[in-house]
Amino acid sequence: MSGPLAGLRVFDLSRILAGPTCTQLLGDLGADIIKIERPGQGDDTRKWGPPYIKDRDGANTGESAYYLSSNRNKRSVTIDVAKPAGQALAKRLIATCDIMVENFKAGDMARYGLAYADLKDQFPKLIYCSITGFGQTGPYAPRAGYDLLAQGLGGIMSVTGEADRPPMKVGVGIADVMCGMYATTSILAALHHRNATGRGQYIDLSLLDTQVAWLVNIGLNYLTSGKVPGRVGNEHPNIVPYNVLECADGYFLLAVGNDAQFQKFCAFAGCPELATDSRFVTNEARVHNRRVLYDELLPPVTRSKTQAEWNEGLAKLGVPASPVNNVKQVFEDPQIQHRGMKITMPHPLAGSGQVDLIGNPIKYSETPVEYRMAPPYAGQHTEEVLKELLGVGDAEIGRFKTDGAI
Repeated sequence: MSGPLAGLRVFDLSRILAGPTCTQLLGDLGADIIKIERPGQGDDTRKWGPPYIKDRDGANTGESAYYLSSNRNKRSVTIDVAKPAGQALAKRLIATCDIMVENFKAGDMARYGLAYADLKDQFPKLIYCSITGFGQTGPYAPRAGYDLLAQGLGGIMSVTGEADRPPMKVGVGIADVMCGMYATTSILAALHHRNATGRGQYIDLSLLDTQVAWLVNIGLNYLTSGKVPGRVGNEHPNIVPYNVLECADGYFLLAVGNDAQFQKFCAFAGCPELATDSRFVTNEARVHNRRVLYDELLPPVTRSKTQAEWNEGLAKLGVPASPVNNVKQVFEDPQIQHRGMKITMPHPLAGSGQVDLIGNPIKYSETPVEYRMAPPYAGQHTEEVLKELLGVGDAEIGRFKTDGAI
């Protein structure tokens, strides 16, 4: 491994999406990720299908697309941490690791003797990251947390969707993904602190906290004005025109970010008078007068050209515009292909011998991301890791099995 985090090892007791998103990113950056799974069960998301990888006979395997999405560059080890022998084995592996990530409910790790309080004196350099729905403290701490609940409680659903329709969640588990990103950032900062002081620390992250954190401008709109934001569909609360607009053969996206771009748009659209109209000459004026612009004046203008004419013509002028791609079109897009955002990796269970995955967006000049291992099947590396990290032989592995540790 030659990535920027090469030489670091992570004891990964996370599953579902937030924790695995974090550890996949750390793995992409070169860390050795030891993914701990329940014997006979594995990560819950292995069963979150269809679709699943197909074997050589076209039958479903136990590897779902959902699981594949966040478990690249990891080694899977099955350990039963509910049993004393499994807990003892887990501690032996933790002794070889720099970082531990877990996303059990608050208090669960203490039941297994694997809470930070149980480990910090024995492993003072350990960076221990806990991800929960609501954090380790507060009235909601004991509750199980899911992405949908975080989106609802954290406000993002209240501003997503059309004004006259019910609240809508984001189409992917964005609260989980963003919590995983915050977890990665916090771990890297803790590593810097450890390099300076020699001390590890505990990180308490929650889906709800991170969801509130990325309300960003919408949250500040409320804190600044005291006005509760509502749903505006595809419109932007602070920028106009910024919307999905109808054209001669469908729809296109227009994202005018400043007054100069609006002037260029109007000139290209054949309505230069709008750029000098006092109702629209500044963005602030356009925000106040958005309804007349969107509902009355722009529709006949935007319907006069095709999607291709708008996208190509405005791109030449530096005015942001684009089509609305479906997922198939995303991976066929020449820019996406050029940037390597679809990758293919060998997989032992796939009938084709390989699986397609989404690439990492980070482009380093000196330490490029490496795709070393496809998402493992449950327990794929148990014996390999125990022999490599603990120096055990076949006899001791046999005892681990007898004791129910693996």
